[in-house]
Amino acid sequence: MGIATYKDMCIDANDREKAGPFWAAALGLGYDDDDPQDALLKGDVPEKSVWINIVPEPKTVKQRVHIDVHAGSIDELLALGATMLEPADEHGRHWSVMADPEGGEFCAFVREPDKLPDYRMHELVIDSVEPRRIAQWWADVFGCELGGREDNDWWWLVDIPGVPYGDWDFVPVPEPKTVKNRIHWDVTTESVDALVEVGASVLRPSDGELFWTVMADPEGNEFCAFLPK
Repeated sequence: MGIATYKDMCIDANDREKAGPFWAAALGLGYDDDDPQDALLKGDVPEKSVWINIVPEPKTVKQRVHIDVHAGSIDELLALGATMLEPADEHGRHWSVMADPEGGEFCAFVREPDKLPDYRMHELVIDSVEPRRIAQWWADVFGCELGGREDNDWWWLVDIPGVPYGDWDFVPVPEPKTVKNRIHWDVTTESVDALVEVGASVLRPSDGELFWTVMADPEGNEFCAFLPK
């Protein structure tokens, strides 16, 4: 039994007129720009929602959290405004590393037409200094299974309650986290204190202006915790 459930995802951006339509098309979601600042990408269930949060700071370093997407072709992503960083055939991989219109890295997995879903979110990938430790932490928080490979220290969460896409992958990197992640997730929990007790930290408590708590996991990855309505 976990102490939190997945709610939705957020992507920081400087220009919502670039980021919003791009990610809506890349993920197969609707684009709602009624809010005067942030934009909301909507799917057929609330858990597919992606908030485009407008921030002043530009991207400066490689993202420690990135999205993997299903794609019909690389050309369709390029036409939307993406750029190619590492083609699949150049490195013998079955995915290409690309960047969104603001330089945020993501990976594109090209699918055959009969295997291409309408909802294009594939996986979430989190760079980690200690992948097994932080993957196990989130597995305990969500109350889900942990999978992994000892040989390359690659770990993943399986069947996360409420997550409408594939696994979360925690992959090893040598460099520590230095700046705020531009992609984060929101969770719903009965108790912020319960998250703190297992190792999360509070970055900004909820108050009269903010009705959610900004938190960080043991490796510093930001997430927001909402109490049930």
